[in-house]
Amino acid sequence: MITRPGDTFAAETARRGDDDALRAILAEVCRTTGMGFAAIARVTEARWIACQVLDRIEFGLEPGDELQIATTICNDIRECGNAVVIDHVAADAAWRTHPTPMLYGFESYASFPIVLEDGTFFGTLCAIDPAPHAVSSATIVNVLEGCARSAARILSAR
Repeated sequence: MITRPGDTFAAETARRGDDDALRAILAEVCRTTGMGFAAIARVTEARWIACQVLDRIEFGLEPGDELQIATTICNDIRECGNAVVIDHVAADAAWRTHPTPMLYGFESYASFPIVLEDGTFFGTLCAIDPAPHAVSSATIVNVLEGCARSAARILSAR
């Protein structure tokens, strides 16, 4: 985790995420997936900053905290615009040797792009957990897509 004292961009990102409706979306993500960590992240070409966080697994991030962008899957989502959903990293040939799950110690992962009403990519709605969770069903994916759209509406209005 990166901490930059006096970082106005990170502080503004955290202020933008200080919203009860966004916290409710993160609670819905955790409830729907069974995962213990959910976040809305501001993702740019150079930065990943937590906008709002629900952390029940002691992952250790707070709003305004930053991860190195190169260590995140969210950067891939920024580049391609597609969601990434992984039920069980260790059982998935495409992900079991990927450095990001190994670095952060998660077995399940879901991340969806947040695109603002003006078409601008804001970041991602993501969830992780150290245990595997069945999150790739159409029902769960539809709920998470709806949560990402709701977050986009809220963030567009702020």
